[in-house]
This record gives sequence, structure tokens and C-alpha cells, in this order.
Amino acid sequence: MKSWLIIAFVVIALVAVGSSRLSAADPAPVTAETLRKLEVELMKTAAARGSQGYMSYYADDAVELPNGADAIQGKENISKTMGFLDNKDNQLTWTPVYADISASGDLGYTYGTFEFRSKDKDGKPTIGHGKYTSIWKRQKDGSWKVVLDMGNDSPDPGKK
Repeated sequence: MKSWLIIAFVVIALVAVGSSRLSAADPAPVTAETLRKLEVELMKTAAARGSQGYMSYYADDAVELPNGADAIQGKENISKTMGFLDNKDNQLTWTPVYADISASGDLGYTYGTFEFRSKDKDGKPTIGHGKYTSIWKRQKDGSWKVVLDMGNDSPDPGKK
């Protein structure tokens, strides 16, 4: 009789542990709002920590498609072009306009508009405008990273 109780207890304990592991391992549901929030978080981190903060959201195998230039492959190579974010005279801000997630929940994208404030060689303030698209991919550890980013210039939206 005692052996049946012990076996029953062990089985119940194993089922309880197994089901808690299942729920803990299952990734949290992701919505388009998740990616919008990540974009805002990315912008705040870039403002606070410059290029290192910005690049912390990129996957190692990310690709950058810069305006008017060749594609840049790999986080390490992309980071070499992001030093402008470390200059306190430069301010890059963006607004995600739309986001969507794949049915499988492991790939998504955002797009929106950006504004880049800097100073020219004479110290005069300049403002550039544009639009961007970022493709995000869920990583093995459950985090989301940018795997492809592109942007291009647009006319000043106030001068239409």
C-alpha cells in the first residue's frame, strides 16, 4: 500500500513539474504592439547609450540597407557605420506607424517615419526626414532582434 502511495506521489509530482516546465518554456504571445514597444525601447536605448545601445537590438546576422548605398551584412559591419549616434549633436528619433507579426509568431515588421537632427560643417542645425522598415525575428532565447533594417530620405512632411 505504501509503495502505491509513493508511486502515485512521484507520478503527480512529475506531472506537475512537467506541466510547469511546458508553460515556462512556451514563449509569451507576441502581438504587433510588442514590436511597436520594442521600436520605442530601441530608440530610447540609442538615445541613452548611442551606437552600442542601438546595436544591442540587432541580430548577429542582420542586414542594413542604407539609403543610396550597398547592403551591409552582419552586426559587426553595421556597427562600424553607427558612430554618428555617439555624437551628442546628433539626434535620431522615429515613430513606428505600423507593425505586424507572422502567423507563426516568430517574424514581424515595423515601419514608420524618422527625423535626424544634426549640425552641418559650419555648426548650423539641419533636419532630415525619412521612412524606415525594420524586420524583427524571434531568437532562440525568446528575445526579438532586428534582422533587416532599411531607411530612405523623404521630403520634410511640413512642406507638402
